Amino acid sequence: MTNKSMALTELLEKRAVAPDFLRETLAFMLQELMEHEVAELCGADRHERSEERVNRRNGYRERPLETRMGRVDLKVPKLRQGSYFPGFLEPRRMSEQALTAVVQEAYVQGISTRKVDELVQAMGMTGISKSQVSRLCASIDERVQSFLERPLEGHWPYVWLDATYIKSREHGPVASQAVVVATVVNQDGYREVLGLSAGPAETEGFWTAFLRSLVARGLKGTRLVISDAHEGLKKAIATVLTGAGWQRCRVHFMRNVLSQVPKAHQPAISAAVRTAFAQPDQAAATRQWRQVADSLRERFAKAADCMDSAEEDVLAFMAFPKDHWPKLASTNCLERLNKEIKRRSNVVGIFPNNASVTRLVGAVLLEQNDEWQVSRRYLSLESLAPVLKEPTEAGAEQLIHEEAA
Repeated sequence: MTNKSMALTELLEKRAVAPDFLRETLAFMLQELMEHEVAELCGADRHERSEERVNRRNGYRERPLETRMGRVDLKVPKLRQGSYFPGFLEPRRMSEQALTAVVQEAYVQGISTRKVDELVQAMGMTGISKSQVSRLCASIDERVQSFLERPLEGHWPYVWLDATYIKSREHGPVASQAVVVATVVNQDGYREVLGLSAGPAETEGFWTAFLRSLVARGLKGTRLVISDAHEGLKKAIATVLTGAGWQRCRVHFMRNVLSQVPKAHQPAISAAVRTAFAQPDQAAATRQWRQVADSLRERFAKAADCMDSAEEDVLAFMAFPKDHWPKLASTNCLERLNKEIKRRSNVVGIFPNNASVTRLVGAVLLEQNDEWQVSRRYLSLESLAPVLKEPTEAGAEQLIHEEAA
């Protein structure tokens, strides 16, 4: 007891010169508390000979404790039989989980490593290194992979495909990596994120492998695929999703056709082309489309040729229920998701590899997918009913109606 009193006295004498007096005092008190608890568990103090002894000490293990006064390094006594963990450190287990959750959430929200470090320090703890952030965020991988590799059941009538680009050091030098995302409407009318893949470029082989992975997981019943006019993607869709129609994004097409005319004429030509989209059915839209194209042919031949080549693809959405037209005509729904991905990833800047890209983007997609499941239906069940029928069945039913008429 005398030695302990002397140690405390020496600590108090340091108060005038030591700026971390309170932290050292706390460490001393907690250490003595642990020594006292272990003495009771052993039935004897350290080095004490006693017939009441029931256990013996077995060294110490280092255990840091983060407090508002800073980090306190403790030595937790170990026992030869059983284990000992001080009661005042139990909340630390929960605080560690809370810290992990905070760091993970900050990372997913697109907060940089430096800002995460500042956030941890603001919580009264020591800073956190990049390697620590990576280890803490590694637990996200399991959830993300489980989500991205989940089996697909049911029918998925509409599929939207698009890509965005993120900088990564996947092969050493910094390079833009294509991050492709597939979203769908399921047979219950809700939107879902179907899959994600990252690679060096949007080649036909890359898109083909991605679509085949979706089919292998259970993608079926697709009636229409909506995307831009990337040649590699178009070929992959034709190869893998046989039987599905293709809708060229109307927004991307308008940019292409307007690039063929002088800027001063773009508003008028844009308004003229859009009159085709305002028609009540596909037949009327086709007639209007050809009329507009013919009117442009003399002065703006390139724009007219662009309309001729894209007519069938841009108006494909009109073969489906009219209630679906606003959502099928473009990839706008997926563009908004890409903007959110870019917003989160821009803070990170350059990713160390594609695995970290998948971790962050996958977490963003998982979060969005959960929100879609609790929101209202994207398409009503009544309007989806004729689309969900097999093409042969739907064609037979249409033939019956035509014969009856």
